[in-house]
Order: sequence, then structure tokens, then C-alpha cells
Amino acid sequence: MEEQIQGGMNQKLNILRAGVLGANDGIVSTAGIVIGVAGATTNTMTLVISGLAGLVSGALSMGGGEYVSVSTQKDTEKAVIAKESAELEDDYDGEINELAKIYEQNGLSEELARRVAVELMSKDALKAHAAAELGVNPADYVNPWHAAFSSMLSFTIGAILPFLCIALIPGAFKVPVTVLAVLIALGLTGFISARLGGAPRWPAIARNIIVGALTMTVTYMIGQFFHV
Repeated sequence: MEEQIQGGMNQKLNILRAGVLGANDGIVSTAGIVIGVAGATTNTMTLVISGLAGLVSGALSMGGGEYVSVSTQKDTEKAVIAKESAELEDDYDGEINELAKIYEQNGLSEELARRVAVELMSKDALKAHAAAELGVNPADYVNPWHAAFSSMLSFTIGAILPFLCIALIPGAFKVPVTVLAVLIALGLTGFISARLGGAPRWPAIARNIIVGALTMTVTYMIGQFFHV
């Protein structure tokens, strides 16, 4: 029971970390676009269109990429489960020995490992093997749609900040306020990601801010070069 609780906690933390990273991507990529365009023109409508296009295309790209990636993972899980099921039908006793060896390697005595393997396989042989040997639950495959929508949502949440700043802040304040807001947001996502991962906070915050600042500087310079 304790292992199941710990596994559930780890899964939730992984989801939170993925959400923070998705938001971070939304902040950086959208800020890079709108600051780059702001370097080329001060026309508000142009900035709004470019920011909105960056937000929508980035969110769809994140969602589509995650869907393809997780779908491939799901197909792989199904394939290894099908292979394991066939092996159980062909050599049940051999699979008992294989499972017992796994538990022996995890610290159980030979006798106890075999008893555990026999008892678990008598209840659900496929599930027992899939969990111990493959780390897969045949009744709970990864969901590509869930992953896709989660990525789209987290990216959009992050992208909204630079988009709103560049769209709503008046005149000469557009770029400096957007840059400041983005750097503060990146410091926050760096702090949260470090906190969730149990890592040192200041290096994570500094990395995020440096990457964001560098991105906006480069794109702004490109915009200035093509100033219209």
C-alpha cells in the first residue's frame, strides 16, 4: 500500500513538473516572438496577430507532439504486453521462474521469491509479470489525448502573459514591461520546478531567467535589423 501511495505521489509530481515546463515553454517562445516583432514594428495590431499566431501554433505543436509521442509509447506498451501474454501461454512454468528471479534480485530469498511469484501469478499472471518485469499496467495504458490536452493547456497558460502584455501595455512601455513580466514569470517557474524536483532553487531560477533574457535579446535584435 505504501509503495502504491508513493507511486501515485510521484506520478502527480511528474504531471505538475510537466505542466510547469509546458508553461515555461509558452512564456519563452511567445515572448521571443512578440519581442522580436516589437523590435521591427510598433504597430499594435501586428503585435497582437503575431502573438496570437505564436500562442495558437505553439499550443497545437505542443499538443500534437505530445499526442504522437505518448501514442508511440502506448503502442509499445501494448506490443510488449502482447508478447508477454504469448510467453505465458507457451511456457507458464518458465515465466514463474523468471518472475521469481526478479524478486530474488530485489532482495527476497529464493524460497520466498518463488512463493510470491506463484501466488501473484495465480491471481493475475499477466499483471504480475507486466508490473515486475516491464513496469506496465495492462489495465491502465498511458492516455495520449490526456497528455496532448495537458500540454496544450500548460503552454497556453504560459503564453498568455507575454501576449497580454504586448497587446495591452501602451506605447513605449510595451517592450520593457513585457520583458520584466516575462523574467519575473520565468523566475517563478524556475522556483516551482526546482521545488517540485527537490533541486537547488537559485540555479534553476538563474537558468530560466538567463535563457529567457537571451531569447528576447536575440529576437529583438533580429527585429531591429529588419525594422519597418
